Amino acid sequence: MTAAPVLAEVQRGGMVESRHRGHVVVVDDLGTILWSLGAPLEVIYPRSAVKPLQAAGMLDAGLDIAGRDLALAAASHSGEPFHIAGVRGMLGQVGLSEHDLRCPPDRPYGEAAREAFLIAGEHPARVVMNCSGKHAAMLGTCVVNGWSTRDYLDPSHPLQQHLHHTIGVLAGCDPSPWTTDGCGAPLWGLPLVGLARALVRLPATSSGARVAAAMRDFPEYCGGTGRDVTELMRAVPGLVAKDGSESVQAMMVELDGRRFGIALKVEDGGQRARPVVAATVLAGLGVESDLLADQQREPVLGAGRPVGWLGPSATLVDASATGSADPPM
Repeated sequence: MTAAPVLAEVQRGGMVESRHRGHVVVVDDLGTILWSLGAPLEVIYPRSAVKPLQAAGMLDAGLDIAGRDLALAAASHSGEPFHIAGVRGMLGQVGLSEHDLRCPPDRPYGEAAREAFLIAGEHPARVVMNCSGKHAAMLGTCVVNGWSTRDYLDPSHPLQQHLHHTIGVLAGCDPSPWTTDGCGAPLWGLPLVGLARALVRLPATSSGARVAAAMRDFPEYCGGTGRDVTELMRAVPGLVAKDGSESVQAMMVELDGRRFGIALKVEDGGQRARPVVAATVLAGLGVESDLLADQQREPVLGAGRPVGWLGPSATLVDASATGSADPPM
């Protein structure tokens, strides 16, 4: 990837111990780049940050779900009991069961849920995997259309071809190259700015508006108890936020009658810098919430007491506050 600016850093005892580099882009509701750091045209794999777009595509294909179920369709859930029950319910509505899922068996993604799962002596299961809500929705879409459910993850399957088209229309580009995501579903690359444009265009479509509303109304189903994106959507009116593996995040926020799309990628893939960067960008746009201040600065501990912090770099703070943009590369 292109050499990127420092977005976040760890300070311990007054010295910078670690730095996280990455890329950020902010667009307006027309998709115009307002400001960026790094390379907004860099092609990345959006990972689970693309799930709201996939959920909108499934609604367009005739899937009839709403509320908690729709939030689960766009979720990387923590694997808490209510998530698992919700996925089983979605499958039952179309006459299927968790045995029809093709995502890999896994343990819960959320730390507390995983601990409880292990204490109970449970074994990895497909329904527990954090993408199982998306997979249940994919199966439901297949049933509605009379498509095969056995090979629904094949990139040539009608479902996946439809979702590829949906993502391309929203992003304004041809998604490529393709590979396989961790859950087994096809994954297409997007320029970082394409991901931001797709999120800002999401509420402009009837299906996308339904997805955005479900995520806002049921953020705990889209993430989980204590998850940073869940807490963000709960605290900030008008915000849709979706995280992804390898430290990707996409957001859409409505402020004073305007919509903004945001996409970020931390190059080293570590998740600890992602909430810090996201909160700093939102604060720079004028979003007001006590939670943003908390998420921008995480304490670094020594012997159980704070001896430093993880926070945004001066470069990111200045760019967020002034809206200064790097030239697109």
